Amino acid sequence: MNLALFDFDGTLTTRELMPDFVRMATTKRRLVVGQIVLAPVIVGYKARVVSGNAVRERIADFAFRGLPQRMLQTAGERFARETIPAALRPDAMARVQWHREQGDTIAVVSGSFDLYLSHWCAQHGLALLCSSLEARDGVMTGRFAGAQCVGAEKARRVREHYDLSRYSVVYAYGDTHEDRDLLALAHCRWYRGREIT
Repeated sequence: MNLALFDFDGTLTTRELMPDFVRMATTKRRLVVGQIVLAPVIVGYKARVVSGNAVRERIADFAFRGLPQRMLQTAGERFARETIPAALRPDAMARVQWHREQGDTIAVVSGSFDLYLSHWCAQHGLALLCSSLEARDGVMTGRFAGAQCVGAEKARRVREHYDLSRYSVVYAYGDTHEDRDLLALAHCRWYRGREIT
């Protein structure tokens, strides 16, 4: 039996979908004010002086803190149904299907939110390891529940959930530097749609 590990944003999709989810799930007022308040952080990220983790933490805090958890869960269900399908890469989904036909274990390993990925992965019968947002008493805190599932955390979670020695071949698919640790776990590595050695 083989194991196939897929990053989501940019690997299975044509673009990063977190901004699209934020626009759908938060209030219009927060979107408008957020463009001003978060501008320095976004500029810092583009200039490579602010980390992706820091940007995601700031955006999640500003966009979601204090919102009802149920509201975001509903938005996540809708996002999985209405937005994700149009952003999928046909070639990447064909690769998922190829693994399915081989009888491989397939998991999405992503820094994206479980609010929408849990629904999409369930629709496609895929296992999921991803980032989660914290809620208390039905209200979003704006914080991540545990570490963001990026970089070394991707590899840590895979090792925690799968005994890699049980698989004949481990495949991994990614598209950014945040996937390097995930790719390092694999015998067969695919980066931006091409197999690498």
